[in-house]
Amino acid sequence: MPRPYARYGRGREHADAGVAGPGVWHGDPRRLHRPGAGRRLSGSTSQRRREDERVAEEHDLVVIGGGPAGYAAALYGAAAGLDVALVEESKLGGTCLHVGCIPAKELLETASVLRTVREAGAFGVEAGEPVVDLAVSQSRKQGVVDNLTKGLTGLLAGRKVTVHAGTGTLGVDHTVTVDGDEPAVLQAPHVVLATGSSPRTIPGFDVDGTLVVTSDELLSITEVPERVAVIGGGAIGCEFASLLADLGSAVTLLEAMPEILPGCDADAAKAVRRAFKKREIDVHVGVSVHGHDPSDGATTVRFGEDGAVEVDLVVVAVGRRPRGDAAGLVGTRVEVDERGFVEVDERLRTGEPGVYAVGDVVATPQLAHVGFAEGMFVVRDLLGEQPTPVDPATVPWCIYSHPEVAFAGMTEAAAREAGHDVVVSSHRFIGNGRAMIVGDTDGLVKLVAEKDPDGRAGRILGVHLVGPWVTEQLGQGYLAVNWEATVDEVAAFIQPHPTLSELFGETVLSLTGRSLHG
Repeated sequence: MPRPYARYGRGREHADAGVAGPGVWHGDPRRLHRPGAGRRLSGSTSQRRREDERVAEEHDLVVIGGGPAGYAAALYGAAAGLDVALVEESKLGGTCLHVGCIPAKELLETASVLRTVREAGAFGVEAGEPVVDLAVSQSRKQGVVDNLTKGLTGLLAGRKVTVHAGTGTLGVDHTVTVDGDEPAVLQAPHVVLATGSSPRTIPGFDVDGTLVVTSDELLSITEVPERVAVIGGGAIGCEFASLLADLGSAVTLLEAMPEILPGCDADAAKAVRRAFKKREIDVHVGVSVHGHDPSDGATTVRFGEDGAVEVDLVVVAVGRRPRGDAAGLVGTRVEVDERGFVEVDERLRTGEPGVYAVGDVVATPQLAHVGFAEGMFVVRDLLGEQPTPVDPATVPWCIYSHPEVAFAGMTEAAAREAGHDVVVSSHRFIGNGRAMIVGDTDGLVKLVAEKDPDGRAGRILGVHLVGPWVTEQLGQGYLAVNWEATVDEVAAFIQPHPTLSELFGETVLSLTGRSLHG
């Protein structure tokens, strides 16, 4: 039997029946949905308020930040029947759409096409030496970005989300002040902070947009630099090193940790480093950078004990800094830690009842798809649906270098450190028929499983892939990890032939004690 209709209360106290705990509503969201932007709610939320002589718009939910996490919360909330307002200070879609995921992968696709044409002779196709025109590539990239932006704008309009252009500042009593060309004051029982992140910088490397750049500037280059130093061998750094090497740059990759791709399984990281070496990417691990010395349009980057490399461009790719303080928060109980992350519990609730934080601004994996999941999660949580929290330990990761990397779940080292008795199997793409056909055999599939008391491989703990199109192959591995599937259960799946994904099936099969080809 449906719960009786219950209105949102104001602040932390909810006297209505059907409300369980601060900021959680158990009524039918369809009863709250009202077409039209900024329309006032009835009852206790229908009062008109003034701040700085401006009339406050009343909504069910206000989201500050229009990146993946923010617009996911807005769209999903609107789909649930809530009256939603979204505040964005720059461009809808955020970093991911404009200076992150989408433009980076578009340029990586340009690099992939260039690589394919260069290797066409091996297939009997004489194409000559290809030449890349980055101006054309940038135009194509912008076309993709513009189309996706138009689509997102249409989605928000179609679901009657009120969009405000400007900087949103959260104050007392869930009041959000919008500072922009059209100032506004918004109020809602629930607010979602999704203020995102910005590229980190490092001392001694002031970003000038010409000689020293971050991801923001690199993704707009129109000429291929002859020599490049990429500082940071994580996901972003490896993607950029791979991209620039394919475009024809001589690339030096500098990483302070003992191995590139920290957080990846050790065997996966080693496989990428071997592939980079074959492509003549000069990788240095375990080194710190000490500064650079510009001269005549170039600069010399100093690293390690006595290392130095002269380059035409320095790319700083050392991660992203959360913008925890971007929404003001004065007069609220929202806390920001020393790293800049908004502090939340496992349900992404801040210290201010009714206020959530999602995406890059919280200390969970800074991935767009994690932001999507968190944005949807908080809507379900505020509606009282008791969703299962997003588990950072099992989310899928994808790195679009060449070779690609994809993984979910525990690395072998992490599983052992957690006390699991594990069994491991790995197979290389060099023996896979489809990989041979496409001419891309670098990489491997590695599975980490828990050893049962009888000595057999049981639950799959981690799946790690390196190789061609592995970002598109991770799905079944991710399901196996998150559904806590056993080796025997997954080994029963029939893999189509000939496919790259056969190698996943072969690797699982070998853990049963009987392999086919391996």
